[in-house]
Amino acid sequence: MQLAQRYEPNAIGVAMQADSNFRIDGARLWDSLMEMARIGATAKGGVNRLTLTDLDRQSRDLFIDWCKAAGCTIAIDRMGSIFARRAGADETLPPVMVGSHLDTQPTGGKFDGALGTLAALEIVRTLNDLDIRTRHPVEIAMWTNEEGSRFAPAMVASGVFSGMFDLAYGLSRKDTEGKTLGTELERIGYAGTEPVGGRPVHAFFELHIEQGPILEEAEIDIGVVTHANGQRWYEINLEGVESHAGPTPMDRRKDALLGAARIIELVNAIGLANEPHACATCGMIEASPNSRNVIPGHVFLTVDFRHPDDEKLTAMDAALRTGVEAIAQRTRLKCTLDQVFHFPVKRFDASCVAAVREAAGRLGYSHRDIASAAGHDAVYMARVAPAAMVFTPCIGGISHNEAEDMTPAWATAGCDVLLNAVLAKAEVIGT
Repeated sequence: MQLAQRYEPNAIGVAMQADSNFRIDGARLWDSLMEMARIGATAKGGVNRLTLTDLDRQSRDLFIDWCKAAGCTIAIDRMGSIFARRAGADETLPPVMVGSHLDTQPTGGKFDGALGTLAALEIVRTLNDLDIRTRHPVEIAMWTNEEGSRFAPAMVASGVFSGMFDLAYGLSRKDTEGKTLGTELERIGYAGTEPVGGRPVHAFFELHIEQGPILEEAEIDIGVVTHANGQRWYEINLEGVESHAGPTPMDRRKDALLGAARIIELVNAIGLANEPHACATCGMIEASPNSRNVIPGHVFLTVDFRHPDDEKLTAMDAALRTGVEAIAQRTRLKCTLDQVFHFPVKRFDASCVAAVREAAGRLGYSHRDIASAAGHDAVYMARVAPAAMVFTPCIGGISHNEAEDMTPAWATAGCDVLLNAVLAKAEVIGT
């Protein structure tokens, strides 16, 4: 294949090859997604591959085998994130990084995270097929614990990479059994030795299913992600008094579960009061002693707030704190409320966003600008490098669910756009 050597910068300086419209092997990408989905496959067609479990180790092993077969060199950092590097013509230049994650929710789907990681691998395979040389190295990133389902908070490895958290904090995260992220990395053999972050990255791109219904309902192929909504996560502990459900009079009770129920109502009301863009969720609740004839003496619950306006998100935070304090007083409970995770609204780099938008246009895919309502590793990477995201539709907008699904055509379109956006930054220099 003969490639033109002329480059034309667009209005905001994205270096583009004049005739670049490269395409990936969609069938190969889909086959890789289906093979990876066998690891942790559930009876309902989803995937349960929690981070740093034995199943996660299997997925990592397979991913590394594939990357080595594609000619990549492998590095693993101290947070267990895997970096597979395809050499550039000038190895002194920082890499264009592209990737996502392989861990899932307990009742997750085949595509959340895996699409972005395996699309990055497909890019390297396509560059090899077409014998394309790039000036910058291209580096696949597979981040540890993006979901935050087993170890809160989410995206902790990319958070350490970007300086949002320190390494000790990341390694000390505990699951519900008290196991730490660091000890589980050692157990499965993925406690790497490379430093976490502290090195330049020329650009970062991430492909992901939308996890919402907008693109499918509008019959749009590609979402050009311009920014990510702000998020705040909280953990609340309520302490009452355990007591017999029969003899204890109603006016004497200190029922922690009653307090939790009122907080759940409060969280929902805060979300409704900040429509149409607010999201407010209590996703986890644990009552103790969890016996049918004992008044609960302790409850743990979580709160998740999201909004595209930082001022609104701050107002939601204030409403939660005031409301929880009032509920605790009325129900005579001791209460602690801890914010465990926060990032503000993040706008992605204009030149990287333009690279995505222009790639979609050149390839003939319908596209529209869109915001990310979910958190992604790209949000933290945007703190230390120019970054952007590509969204594809997903059926019914369903994600974090075993029913999560998409079409091979959508996966191919997203990866086609991702490939050309990456090449816009990595700079094709010939074959």
